[in-house]
Amino acid sequence: MKNTFLDYGYTSEEIENRVNSTFYEIFEGMNRFYFGGLDDTGYFMDTGNCDARTEGMSYGMLMCVMLDVDGDKKEYFDKMWKFAVEFMYMDEGFFKGYFAWSVAPDGKKNAFGPAPDGEEFFAMALFLAGKKWGDGEGIYNYTKWAKKILRTCLHHTADMWEKESGLIRFVPGGKFSDPSYHLMHFYHYFALWADECDRPFWKKAEEASRNFLIKACHPKTGMNPEYAKFDATPEPYGPPEGHGDFYSDAYRTGANIGLDVLWNGDVTGGFSTIADNLVTFFADIPTENFYKYKIDGTPILLEDGTPEKALHPIGLLATLAQTTLACSPAAKDSAAKIVRRFWETPLRTGERRYYDNCLYMFAMMALSGKYAVE
Repeated sequence: MKNTFLDYGYTSEEIENRVNSTFYEIFEGMNRFYFGGLDDTGYFMDTGNCDARTEGMSYGMLMCVMLDVDGDKKEYFDKMWKFAVEFMYMDEGFFKGYFAWSVAPDGKKNAFGPAPDGEEFFAMALFLAGKKWGDGEGIYNYTKWAKKILRTCLHHTADMWEKESGLIRFVPGGKFSDPSYHLMHFYHYFALWADECDRPFWKKAEEASRNFLIKACHPKTGMNPEYAKFDATPEPYGPPEGHGDFYSDAYRTGANIGLDVLWNGDVTGGFSTIADNLVTFFADIPTENFYKYKIDGTPILLEDGTPEKALHPIGLLATLAQTTLACSPAAKDSAAKIVRRFWETPLRTGERRYYDNCLYMFAMMALSGKYAVE
């Protein structure tokens, strides 16, 4: 897979050291958020909310399997997966077969509902683990579990995808979506690796998600709402309202578009335009002045009239850097500004570091050519 950082003049050694040091800081460093759990398990803590989430657990597992060299990160992967199965998996109740989206560090469930993005990242990480390390017994039969997760997502009473449209739901059985949940680049492989009877659906979902995002992203700014109806219009949701704006969850959409173009090319012919618009909008705005925006680019104001600061500015910068992978030559100057600023920006510290630094790691992986299916 293409190592984009090389195009910006960084050396192979610099890039390798930076990727490795980023992983180390997340899993072992002073500002880590990976911790050992009960019964020889491990988990990512959402440091802003003091819980473990399927989002972060599946992110951590994917980082491990993608960056593993000769089994050096397999122990982290297996410990996180064991935590997920022992403390998050629900083997009874209405949501039987899914994973509880939030649990406490001691393994007690904070909620008994699942989040679709966690399930799809779990499935992808497990498929890749099976291919890289081979399948073992029980919970370590990675491929069997990946297929089981996807089967549940599609055939549960509360399914995670709307069958008619092929679009992922915000919650099982829900009536709207989250644009950042649309992982068409994953569905491309689910259509090859899932249960054979479901493979046509995953191919449909791949195409449907690309078309959905073209409609969900603003035609001038490239921004998308956090939540969107199935017709791709913003879904404010609430209380409190505001999920129809460009904020937090929404940042991941541009990164997903960048990764899809890296893996599959601009299949629709529309993703490069979205990426160009998004990257150009932010190229000359200092990271400390990233705000919460309406999708047309209008800053959202607080009661005192000042713009509301972005809660995850480093995360936004990281996703913009990954978005540049989809940019056309017309936006090369803006893309260069974003990538160089990302390279020069350290990992976030403090209580909100978890989300920003997950997105930071993914951008490092994508731009170094390490976010790739072998």
